[in-house]
Amino acid sequence: MAGNEGMEHLIPLVNKLQDAFTQLGVSLSLDLPQIAVIGGQSAGKSSVLENFVGRDFLPRGSGIVTRRPLVLQLVNSNVEYGEFLHCKGKKFTDFEAIRKEIEDETDRITGANKGISPVPINLRVYSPHVLNLTLIDLPGMTRVPVGDQPADIEHQIRDMILSFIRKENCLILAVTAANQDVATSDALKLAKEVDPEGMRTIGVITKLDLMDEGTDARDILENKTLPLRRGYVGVVNRSQRDIEGRKDIKAALDAERKFFLSHPSYRHMAEKMGTPYLQRVLNQQLTNHIRDTLPALREKLQRQLLSMEKEVEEYKSFRPDDPSRKTKAMMQMIQQLQTDFEQNIEGSGSAAVNTNELSGGARINRLFHERFPFEIVKMEFDEKELRKEIAFAIRNIHGIRVGLFTPDMAFEAIVKRQIARLKEPSLKCVDLVVSELGNVLRKCTEKMGRFPALREETERIINTHIREREQKTKEQLILLVNVELAYMNTNHEDFIGFTNAQQKAESTAGKRTIGNQVIRKGWMCIHNLGIMKGGSRDYWFVLTSESLSWYKDEEERDKKYMLHLDGLKIKDIDPGFMSRRHMFALFNPDQSRNVYKDYKQLELSCEGQEEVDSWKASFLRAGVYPDRSSGSVNGDGESESSGQSIDPQLERQVETIRNLVDSYMKIVTKTFRDLVPKIIMHLTINSAKDFIYSDLLPSLYASCDQILLCFMHNCALIILQEKAHY
Repeated sequence: MAGNEGMEHLIPLVNKLQDAFTQLGVSLSLDLPQIAVIGGQSAGKSSVLENFVGRDFLPRGSGIVTRRPLVLQLVNSNVEYGEFLHCKGKKFTDFEAIRKEIEDETDRITGANKGISPVPINLRVYSPHVLNLTLIDLPGMTRVPVGDQPADIEHQIRDMILSFIRKENCLILAVTAANQDVATSDALKLAKEVDPEGMRTIGVITKLDLMDEGTDARDILENKTLPLRRGYVGVVNRSQRDIEGRKDIKAALDAERKFFLSHPSYRHMAEKMGTPYLQRVLNQQLTNHIRDTLPALREKLQRQLLSMEKEVEEYKSFRPDDPSRKTKAMMQMIQQLQTDFEQNIEGSGSAAVNTNELSGGARINRLFHERFPFEIVKMEFDEKELRKEIAFAIRNIHGIRVGLFTPDMAFEAIVKRQIARLKEPSLKCVDLVVSELGNVLRKCTEKMGRFPALREETERIINTHIREREQKTKEQLILLVNVELAYMNTNHEDFIGFTNAQQKAESTAGKRTIGNQVIRKGWMCIHNLGIMKGGSRDYWFVLTSESLSWYKDEEERDKKYMLHLDGLKIKDIDPGFMSRRHMFALFNPDQSRNVYKDYKQLELSCEGQEEVDSWKASFLRAGVYPDRSSGSVNGDGESESSGQSIDPQLERQVETIRNLVDSYMKIVTKTFRDLVPKIIMHLTINSAKDFIYSDLLPSLYASCDQILLCFMHNCALIILQEKAHY
């Protein structure tokens, strides 16, 4: 404590501030000086803290034991007991009861499933054996979830630790076991991320007595290997056998001192090793740290006090009928709505971002680039029906005559029918986008919940504008369809042309190939594997234009099977009772052929319907079309479902027209896939954003004087209630 006379009350003062903020339940973003204890599981953090107190009081066991931050405040006193902030006034003289209370309080917030929570537990220990010191014990870093822990437990713990040690006023006590490579220490690695110069980090090396014979940690403790500004301190904790045998901590501290005095590598630095020295160092460094940060802390507190006093004065002089107050309140709420709507559509880096599902702009993006293309591709799947239409068109154009040449009128008639069908998915895309805008608007106006009349009127005005723009957007899309119908541009540079279509018909019989390109990758579940072969399970699928392969993992190292897509169809199947999965199947219409090993069909599923629709769209791109029941042969000798004829000349003409239609529709659908999202974006989404920014406030003033009056009375009541509460 040398050099700190008169400063012994600094740590208790910060403890009072810490307790006050915890009890308030609000964050004033005040960066209090503190020491955070970090380290991997079984690094010895708990033993170090118990050695400080001289008592066993922390929970122990396998896996993650510390699941909430423990704010441990050590206070030098003539009596020995513990006190929890959540059990104010109750003194715990039995340290086993303290351990039980920590476990119970942890389970109250996190449950018994090994989950974690950032809500701290405040424990104050009074003892004649401790120096004034405050430490925050954080959960040990882990890599593998156990039990019912979430799969991202490693990232949750990491984020929690970073939320403490990122603060400039936080000292970092990085605990590392000596029997592991210090260069790979999780604690030192994380500390280096936020404190690259090592100015705030204090290293603690535990388990020095467990190092392999002939090795030591001398270079580390002498601050040569990974230098830290505040250096390293070595300690020797009790072994697991000692803990289970209830070895006295005082005896353990005596054994620790003998170890350092007798070890040839550490005897020259024995006075600067061990738990008592570490406690003195931490007390001194925390006191000095508080002293150094006190001026800035005082200034920040004064600024916050002045700001709050000014706000209180405004409430004292508040008059509900003050026009400036009305305008300010209205402006604040509308500005917040503008910001929220913009962030929901354009995306945001906010920490409050939805991590459970797509929303807002992300859902609209999915509508544009997955759902809408899927609806367009669905138009192309009925190959037999299309060929039947082409055959009838050719024969009707020829009439009673024998057709020696392929009629171009058949091409125009079929193309116009195909273009007209684009109207429905385009208008459906508008409906889906408008529906999502409605969801975004309802979410953004939730902050107006205390003023239902204002919220209702705001939603009504914005929805009215969106509906008006929706109608204009649909008119524009119908105009786009009519423009495409008005003129067949057969001189387009991407159009295959009549000669090429004939040559393709003769050489390839109309088979369309796009090369063996990768179309989609992702996880799906296979359901109809035999029980002896593992039952249903998830696999990583890779879909190309020619095959479907699946692997055990995303690295695609262990391929389980590759299925060729030739001749396969796709169909929906019933997922069964109580199943939440959405299922479909790949099968071969030729019932004599198995699809996969001994199975007639391969049953697949995804968690959501949107994901299933997206996979179906990908299969359509690969030429795997939905199933259509085959028709019977009519009296004219041609199939009702396919329109095929025994006339080879007619078949060649059908193939030529089919190639021409396919080429031209690729041009048209490419145009629609590009322009439809742009039209919707310009006429509906951007227009809605502009309206909210520029016209919403005048519209509210113009249409709801009575509502505004009601709103301001509500404001007055709420503010007066809050004022009375304080």
